[in-house]
Amino acid sequence: MSTPLPRTELLARLAERRDWDLVVVGGGATGLGVALDAAARGLATVLLEATDFSAGTSSRATKLVHGGVRYLAQGDIGLVREALHERSVLLANAPHLAQRLAFVVPAYHLWEQPFYGIGLKMYDLLAGARGLGRTQWLSAAGTVEALPTVRRTGLAGGVRYWDGQFDDARVAVALARSAAARGALVLNHMPVVALLREGGRVHGVVAEDGETGERRELRARCVVNATGVWVDALRDMDRDVGAPARAPMVAPSQGVHLVVDRAFLPGTHALMVPKTADGRVLFAVPWLGKVILGTTDTPREDIVREPAPFHAEVEFILGEAGRYLARAPTRAEVRSVWVGLRPLVKHAGDDGENTKTLSREHTVVVGRSGLVTVTGGKWTTYRAMAEDVLAHAMAAGLLPERPGGVTMKLPLVGAGPGRPLAEPPGEHLYGSEAALLRSLPGAERWL
Repeated sequence: MSTPLPRTELLARLAERRDWDLVVVGGGATGLGVALDAAARGLATVLLEATDFSAGTSSRATKLVHGGVRYLAQGDIGLVREALHERSVLLANAPHLAQRLAFVVPAYHLWEQPFYGIGLKMYDLLAGARGLGRTQWLSAAGTVEALPTVRRTGLAGGVRYWDGQFDDARVAVALARSAAARGALVLNHMPVVALLREGGRVHGVVAEDGETGERRELRARCVVNATGVWVDALRDMDRDVGAPARAPMVAPSQGVHLVVDRAFLPGTHALMVPKTADGRVLFAVPWLGKVILGTTDTPREDIVREPAPFHAEVEFILGEAGRYLARAPTRAEVRSVWVGLRPLVKHAGDDGENTKTLSREHTVVVGRSGLVTVTGGKWTTYRAMAEDVLAHAMAAGLLPERPGGVTMKLPLVGAGPGRPLAEPPGEHLYGSEAALLRSLPGAERWL
């Protein structure tokens, strides 16, 4: 078991060393992935997170590690192929936190079953040997067997396919611990308040201890901006006094998820709504003894730490779910809600008004000052994004050349046999560390 160090020891390590190879700003999926990859390559790495690891968007996903059926329909073949590859890597490296899951697309018109079935067969072909299961056509009776609470009126059949599910927040913590186990220093509640600049180049950061207010200067060969929807704020620190603000890189998009009781979708299958009223897909996913319904794609101009759902978004999700469930959940039956802000890449000419059409691909930019900024992407491809970030930094001469591919077969802390994530929370979420946790005083109250 890789036991985290007390904060006092982490701060002591931070004080002992002023010069680093790499400072990663941001402790979400992308930043943690970069820190792990860099540490695994032997680079002196420190990661700084302003709040808690994965406290923002990275813990507020639909809990799916997937190639993206919708991206296939949009023609993003490259993104789908990469995501399917990375899906298999994550399932292998964190089997206790990422597993395969069966999905069913109900069909209420005769054309829907062959239409969606052929598309999902293409999904299988792109996955190749990394596929998780074969797409199957289901009769109406077979669809009801898989989804007992599906709306039966007019049901013609369905299509079953396989994808992945994961515990986003726990994977993030596993990434942080895995990076630390390989020598990285990872600190939360340590926001970066300024960049160290000399001669127009970025040479480090100024970080502020969120508990004491003490400020520290950290010098580094390379600084990576992996702050999600806040990347533009850090980029704004990297400009001369009086210089005009740069055009924003990010078009924030709000995604809302609702949690309802498992009675609305018992069984082991997830339900996919292939096309909502606004052209998205919607999922009903069994999760830790409950069901997740989501998501939305609403443009936002304001960026806040704790975004709240709009009334219309909640009604939209409930309404769309009601089209496919025998009984639609009501607002009073919503047990909890979470909201995340996607950092979608805003290219020249985008007005940010229709975020659902923006690509989920990521972008890495090395500025004139040497600041490396990464944004966009999705949880599934965090590892590939990290490799891309380091490749850009090395190509720019900011980091020494080190061979890549080191995280392809690198099990995360706790990796071990898992059980379905649809089950209520329990010791199975701790993988190979479950036995040790059972031995701790008071474990019977929590496991």
